[in-house]
Amino acid sequence: MVATDETTVHGDSNYDRQKELKAFADSKAGVKGLVDAGITKVPRMFIAPPKPTDTSKTTERTDCSIPVVDLTGIEYDAGRHKEAVEKVRRASETWGFFQIVNHGVPSGVMEEMKNGVRRFFELDVEVKKAYYAGDTAAKFKYTSNFDLYTAPFANWRDTCYCIMAPDGPTPEELPHVLRDIQLDYTKEVMRLGKCLFKLLSEALGLRPNHLEEIGCAEGLAVLSHYYPKCPEPELTFGTSKHSDNNFLTVLLQDQIGGLQVLYEDQWIDVPPVPGALVVNIGDMLQLITNDKFKSVEHRVLANTEGPRVSVASFFTTGMLPSSRVFGPIKELLSENNPPRYRQTTVKEFVSYIYEHGLDGTSPLHLFRV
Repeated sequence: MVATDETTVHGDSNYDRQKELKAFADSKAGVKGLVDAGITKVPRMFIAPPKPTDTSKTTERTDCSIPVVDLTGIEYDAGRHKEAVEKVRRASETWGFFQIVNHGVPSGVMEEMKNGVRRFFELDVEVKKAYYAGDTAAKFKYTSNFDLYTAPFANWRDTCYCIMAPDGPTPEELPHVLRDIQLDYTKEVMRLGKCLFKLLSEALGLRPNHLEEIGCAEGLAVLSHYYPKCPEPELTFGTSKHSDNNFLTVLLQDQIGGLQVLYEDQWIDVPPVPGALVVNIGDMLQLITNDKFKSVEHRVLANTEGPRVSVASFFTTGMLPSSRVFGPIKELLSENNPPRYRQTTVKEFVSYIYEHGLDGTSPLHLFRV
């Protein structure tokens, strides 16, 4: 891979990266627009610089796989409930990721949500432009890279973003091609999120409602990603290395794959499991659990099969104004386990990502004491 600084790429002093970024943004056609135009080479703005300090490699170990938690019967079977809590605890302390099956979200709803995302991104570009991100108060926004001008390189994907809670959009604010299913899917995820926060609370030794009562389930942002096929996938990423800056993420992914998690200094594939949803711990949950639960780095590889579709539901209030303050949960602290982080608001915490983009750095270090 090659460097992409402001002035030189491949020794070309005539390369103007800012000009290329602006032309891409002004087109409002996204990465899909490039693919539709028939490009055969990845534009320089997408080429990832080499990371000589990143020694982690994709593993081919077969003895190492993402934990799977079966939620069958946990609401009425004490044994199954206890087993699920224990599996969630182990996964949250070590992997920061797990997959859930028999979670109650109907398979038809999940399939239609993926189909709705495909329908939106495959609309005529002139129709999509009406939703393109700008300085508006619109709750549903379409963009390609939110951090286009701040990240080290652009990612090979397009995204639509919508704040669904605490104050969601009116149905009229959503594109008609995914309006009904986005509302239906969100209801299912909010229900599931409350269930997961109960399991996580118990895994911490707290009352089942603790995490919900302090506000972890208050906000929900839905990010729907569309990863077009890439002519040179070895040169870029669908999503570069990062950890999520929220409390919890529930991910719906299609069968193409490409998601990888950094575990014990190796990149591990998160294979699509039919009917499963992927759950991962966010930075804010690591902060309030005082490092008991781990928010781990993950990425998405570019692919030649695309388009890949995924829907990431972020439990966070994001940049919404709120005076609610979060810090390490006092019930988890002791003389031997003093607070490792200072208190913060969600808005203060997530502002880092908007200022720096997906640069591979978690803002957690900024809040350590």
